[in-house]
Amino acid sequence: MPKRLLIFLLFLVCTVSKGQIGGKYTYQFLNLVTSPRQAAMGGKTITIYDEDVNQAHYNPATINPEMDNHLALNYGSYFGEVTYGTASYAYTYDRHLQTFQVGVNYVNYGKFEGYDENGQETSQFTGSEVALSFGYAFNVPNSNLFLGANGKLISSTLETYSSIGGAVDLGAIYIDEANDVNWAFVIRNIGTQFTTYNGINEKLPLEIMLGVSQELENVPIRWHLTLDNLQQWNISFTNPNQAQTALDGSSTEKKTSFLGNALRHAIFGVELFPKKAVNLRLGYNFRRAEELKVEDIRNFSGISVGFGMKFNKLKFNYSYSRYTLAGNTSLFGLTINFQ
Repeated sequence: MPKRLLIFLLFLVCTVSKGQIGGKYTYQFLNLVTSPRQAAMGGKTITIYDEDVNQAHYNPATINPEMDNHLALNYGSYFGEVTYGTASYAYTYDRHLQTFQVGVNYVNYGKFEGYDENGQETSQFTGSEVALSFGYAFNVPNSNLFLGANGKLISSTLETYSSIGGAVDLGAIYIDEANDVNWAFVIRNIGTQFTTYNGINEKLPLEIMLGVSQELENVPIRWHLTLDNLQQWNISFTNPNQAQTALDGSSTEKKTSFLGNALRHAIFGVELFPKKAVNLRLGYNFRRAEELKVEDIRNFSGISVGFGMKFNKLKFNYSYSRYTLAGNTSLFGLTINFQ
């Protein structure tokens, strides 16, 4: 990694305060995986640099002229009645200004039964959230370093409560062409609420990520490694079922080891035939595997698989992600090349 990129990364880290994870912030839908290709490789892959216009949602530095006039549409069924979708489109204005990208993320939480404080049934209600984004990237002159940013306008409606906010994503990617290695660094969701749900200003899901990928020289495989939630070291949650009970009935929580917590930051994925018309993908999310596994039962939490198939101007992508014995997700995507 060149010295200029290292200085830039350290500068970005120093400008961001300590972040938060699960359950401590608002607009959590911003961290949903945006494409089947990402989901199949464990989620949050930030080192893809090609014509995949979906990638701009997670690393705006990957916006490039190969995405010109590409439209991507994705749809997924989450858990219960929750559904979500994303769209992304890129357009190259000219050789000087290069490429701009616009996108949208949307989630619908389905219908809920309403009850008052006395347990009496009231009317049904629903909830939904949407984020509109605009992104741009540029090449640092005389280098293989690309920098980018996304601006997002966020709207959330939960029952009779609503909120509007804004956020910015900052990204960098360095392409080592000699060794076919990509290095990437991203800070996501730097922002605030413009209007709150009930007068209390809540934090957004700030996240810092570092990634690296490489295409093997003699094998048609590209592997991707992402380290997420770097803004907070301890992201482990203890499982009450793993607590040790003493003779007097007291219990002691099982402590997470240094290595165990470090692995919770890691997401690993591979893509077979990344430059061909048919791609096969496999991923493993260490944190998901540890937090959602069932004691003494092998349920393969954390594993995800998928594929992509290209037909002339169309490309279809699919992913299946394993969460628990009771809940798994599938994500479908279609990319159209209008060139």
